[in-house]
Amino acid sequence: MSRPSDDKAFVRASAVIPRGVAHVRLDGPVVTRDFAFLVLPRFTLLAFSSAIEPLRIANQLTQQPLYNYRLVSMDGQPVESSAGVRIEVDQGLEPLSRETTAIVCSGTDASLAADKKVLAWLRDHARRGGGLGAICTGAYTLARAGLLGDDAPAVHWENRPAYRELFDVEPLQQIYVIGRKHFSCAGGEAGVDLMLALITRDHGPKLADAVAEMCLHSRRREASATQKKVYPAPMLARNPAVARVIAAMQANIATPLDREALAEVFGRSPRHLERIFQSVVQETPKGYYLGLRLEEARDLLSDTTLSILEVAVATGFNSRSSFSKAYKKRFGQSPARTR
Repeated sequence: MSRPSDDKAFVRASAVIPRGVAHVRLDGPVVTRDFAFLVLPRFTLLAFSSAIEPLRIANQLTQQPLYNYRLVSMDGQPVESSAGVRIEVDQGLEPLSRETTAIVCSGTDASLAADKKVLAWLRDHARRGGGLGAICTGAYTLARAGLLGDDAPAVHWENRPAYRELFDVEPLQQIYVIGRKHFSCAGGEAGVDLMLALITRDHGPKLADAVAEMCLHSRRREASATQKKVYPAPMLARNPAVARVIAAMQANIATPLDREALAEVFGRSPRHLERIFQSVVQETPKGYYLGLRLEEARDLLSDTTLSILEVAVATGFNSRSSFSKAYKKRFGQSPARTR
């Protein structure tokens, strides 16, 4: 039997706030934001917890109910995660207030995790002006409900090809995106970055940085940060020559190998390398290699005191200007802005 969907369901978040040593003082009146996490069967536990914990920590650090949250399931019964851990929920698919943002959390059963009742519940919430969000593969459910339109969500790299085929939309490579009507993140620990961005918008960077420190999250990543281009071991095991080429690229960031040298590592002609690499990785060797170098550059800009020119040289660029141009094209901001 479902629990009632009134404000009592928010008791866990706002009535009893644990007290810790760290504290952040906020000036001005507090406006409480409400979230409802719809956890679907086989949802990913890491992605879910990385999104909900920053909200709890923000409440704890300020000793104020900045964020309320409740858990929702399709039938009001406990839900089992992909790790086999079952969690209790607060309600079933009773209506939410329009001030509440519904966040869909799913995992391994991305395309069929939600039934027609869930889709109708989400559509009804959207019609009444309620906000929407998606964690991990939750974007599949929002897309099935017709609530994303042509907007591209952030989807985990493993799920991007399937999403592209199902919905004829190219999902974003970045770790999260915050739009006017909905937001999404690619899963894993990207939920932390997404919620830190929302906390920054609501209460400023000081609180967001404090929450990041409590999470032992080294830095707040911008939405423009792309997912690492990591590919499943079984896939690369079936294509050992491609795996050798990628390993050679990773080992030669400062002095990039040319097309002929990569083809020699591959063991076939440059043209054959281009064809096989693109069929396996869905990107040209040149484009993939450039992405590796630029992601290395972004890490160096964020985590070291190297000058921009030194970072450019360390990642195989001949000049600061050529580096800056390539960097801005990929990440939408200059190296100086990242620094």
